[in-house]
Amino acid sequence: MPERRVAFLSEHASPLALLGSEDAGGQNVYVDEVSRNLVGHGYAVDVFTRQDNRTTPEIVAWAPGVRVINLPAGPAEFILKDEIWPYMPDFRDAFLRFQARSDHYDVIHGNFWMSGWVAVEIKRLTRAPVVQIFHATGKTKRRYQGGADTSPSDRIETELRVVREADRIIAQCPAERNELVEDYLAPSDRVHVIPSAVNIERFTPLPIDEAKRNLGLDPNDMVIVYIGRMLPRKDARNIVRALALLRRDDLPVRLLLVGGDTTDPDPTATPEIGALRELAGRLGVLDRVVFTGKRQPDELHRYYSAGDIAVTTPWYEPFGLTPLEAMACGRPVIGSAVGGLTYTIEDGVTGFLVPPRDPDTLAARLRELLTEPQRRDSMGRAARERVEREFTWPLVAKRTAALYDDVLAGIDSNGVSEQRVAAGTGGMRWRR
Repeated sequence: MPERRVAFLSEHASPLALLGSEDAGGQNVYVDEVSRNLVGHGYAVDVFTRQDNRTTPEIVAWAPGVRVINLPAGPAEFILKDEIWPYMPDFRDAFLRFQARSDHYDVIHGNFWMSGWVAVEIKRLTRAPVVQIFHATGKTKRRYQGGADTSPSDRIETELRVVREADRIIAQCPAERNELVEDYLAPSDRVHVIPSAVNIERFTPLPIDEAKRNLGLDPNDMVIVYIGRMLPRKDARNIVRALALLRRDDLPVRLLLVGGDTTDPDPTATPEIGALRELAGRLGVLDRVVFTGKRQPDELHRYYSAGDIAVTTPWYEPFGLTPLEAMACGRPVIGSAVGGLTYTIEDGVTGFLVPPRDPDTLAARLRELLTEPQRRDSMGRAARERVEREFTWPLVAKRTAALYDDVLAGIDSNGVSEQRVAAGTGGMRWRR
């Protein structure tokens, strides 16, 4: 059977980006890992992203069967993702020009709402079927962030169009599936739950004392580790407040905070680091907090492994990959009972779920695990087993390839996509 070709559209999240920086997180990992693993299922993948550096070549051979295509759309420099929307018609046109001199694509896989718009535009023009994953939805973001939501005003209207016209929609967890069906009126038979995952060969446990020593930490200290982007919605401040409550118990606890926009912890480059330092100082625990700055994926297992417990308590999280990374490293995870965390963390088995913005409950759960080493170890083992069973990238790619096969089988039997091809552009008005 000849190899089939997939166009992965991911306007702001490129596999080439350094993780941990602003707007570089779970979507970058998803695009990288799924594209690599799809190759084993008979699909070659071109990842289309926006050129954000003049020195980056148009085509980068990224992995066997995978290329990254950098399309000109707006200035060739970093732009915050919420400011990219006006350039998406240029992104669409650049894709069509590339395709005209290259090859057709059997499937268009949209990532995020802006690339989703491009995907259904391509479908309108070429009849190529569309599989869409949002990674986050505008209605949910607005619900949780309110006035802090900086999304363009067209976002939700655009998402509604994408939901109507995509052939299949991937939800990363049951909560997201419910949002798509209830908030966006997506036909339930077109929404498929395929959770994201973790690379279990990259994220693997190390002996905890060895990991602590390698990072210059005292093996006798109990370590709480947070790894992720330093943003207010990730709410590492909640963990600092819980640490202050634990300090009253005279427990020898340190908090390891890994993340930021630079490899050294720079509060100018990453304002949230400054806010966390100020809060820790005011609460009298600054001497118990270790900031590392940004670290890359190949290093992170050392930091997870140095933690007795991993914590992530965002007040908004569509899915969240860091809990899975910590679980793969054999560590129990305490996470907020929001979004995808309610699906990945098995409460009472692989860790605990706690209410967001509740440092008292977080401190109580931390105290419980820090003072019960056997339970902590048991949860860590269960966490690794759960990841190996349910959350690996080869499994995600297998499920995604099966979804492609299903869409293409429908087209092969009917001659056209199962859905009617949209004739319009969804009423968007563009200021050029």
